[in-house]
Amino acid sequence: MQSAASGRQAQKPSILPAVFGALVLLGAAAFIGWGIWQAMTPVPVPLQGMMDATTVSVSAKVPGRIAAISVREGDRVQAGDAVARLALPEINAKVAQAKALQAAADAKASLADEGPRTQELDAARADLARARAGLALAQSSWKRVDALQKEGLISAQRRDEVLAQRESAEKLVAAAEAKVSALEDGARRQEKTAAEALARQAAGGVEEASSLASEADIRSPASGEVTRVVLHEGEIAPAGFPVVLVTNLEDSWATFNVREDELPGMEVGKELAARVPALGKNVSFRVYWINPRGDYAVWRATRQSSGYDIRTFEVRARPVEKTEGLRPGMTVIIDRARR
Repeated sequence: MQSAASGRQAQKPSILPAVFGALVLLGAAAFIGWGIWQAMTPVPVPLQGMMDATTVSVSAKVPGRIAAISVREGDRVQAGDAVARLALPEINAKVAQAKALQAAADAKASLADEGPRTQELDAARADLARARAGLALAQSSWKRVDALQKEGLISAQRRDEVLAQRESAEKLVAAAEAKVSALEDGARRQEKTAAEALARQAAGGVEEASSLASEADIRSPASGEVTRVVLHEGEIAPAGFPVVLVTNLEDSWATFNVREDELPGMEVGKELAARVPALGKNVSFRVYWINPRGDYAVWRATRQSSGYDIRTFEVRARPVEKTEGLRPGMTVIIDRARR
């Protein structure tokens, strides 16, 4: 009987394989369902931006050939520091020319203000005395000749010749008197005014030429770091063309291009938690500026799904705290799921 009972126990089927198989099938179904759910729920793509900073183009005000570059890329400069020097031979020549014109104009103005020299006035008075003496002689000769002609002792022609000499002597006296009077009175008020105006004009020319010559030293208008040297020694620097670029790392921000349907949560004043891969750490930013981008490149057609077109906005955010090592060009990533 014991052997018969043992045979029945050996023939009883086990349910463990069936349970195990059911669990495997259930797990596979759950895994497939989770995969389908994940496929139906896409993971938000991180929002990627880039650091930027204020960059100043240090340019020449006047054209010239670069004589020297006094900075290198990576150097720190302060506002007013010289970064390059131009060779300006043409402008230096204009300065010399303007100074010569100023000296001539000043001398002319001084001469008009001081009046004639004593020697000129003495010579004019001597000429007047000679003219008066000649007139006295001509008048005396005229009286004698006129009396002789009336008595018929000389011809009428001789009388006319002496009369002409007397009239000529009178005109010489009048001219000499006018010259003496003009020298004694000095230059006219209009002449003095004109001479002074020419002197001021010449002084303005010197100031203008000197101002252009002072532009030989190209100075940085702002403090920052030299990020690029555009021109080098020996090259021609056109007016207004950048010689070096100076970036103010203290005035930096991150720029993001965000579709308008993704703007919620990025209002002005909102803090954003971001990651900077180049630094390997998280940095907090605060949004300070939102503006639509140009229409030519940021429209995205969504009429078939949403019934309207979506625009792209430029969002700028500054670091909440000063972060060492944060430089323009670095990537800034914001996790949309954690925003």
